[in-house]
Amino acid sequence: MNLLARREHSRHELLNKLGRRFANPTLVEEVLQSLSEENLQSDQRYAESLLRQRIARGYGPGRIHRDMRERGLDDETIDKAHAVVQPEWFALAEAAYARKFGNSPLPGRVDDEPDPDFARRRAAREAALKEKAKRSRFMQYRGFQPQHFHHLLED
Repeated sequence: MNLLARREHSRHELLNKLGRRFANPTLVEEVLQSLSEENLQSDQRYAESLLRQRIARGYGPGRIHRDMRERGLDDETIDKAHAVVQPEWFALAEAAYARKFGNSPLPGRVDDEPDPDFARRRAAREAALKEKAKRSRFMQYRGFQPQHFHHLLED
């Protein structure tokens, strides 16, 4: 009960934590079953809470799904949590992108000033491509799919 008083836990998390503290796995399983029956522990409630928390931190669907699977939640529970919360991934991707990179356009715009120097144009193109790749990697690391953020990287 002390663990559940602090925050929601998945059944898997509680099983691991209590299994380390107590040697009798049968007793631990009975206690977890009792908590579930009394609705003091709910994987569904935990999934919704975790989803909202990860969304607030600016994570995308891929990263959130992976985090939820690591915490012992099954796909059905994860899908139900998404149905309840109904996140807008495109808007969340735009917010995460803006928080990290602001409203600044990609640097190295070659079309702004025609430069007769081929080497400088090439260097500007390479700088723009590197920055675009960096921003794309950041968004993918956050768990967003390319369709969620691709329009943000367009010139």
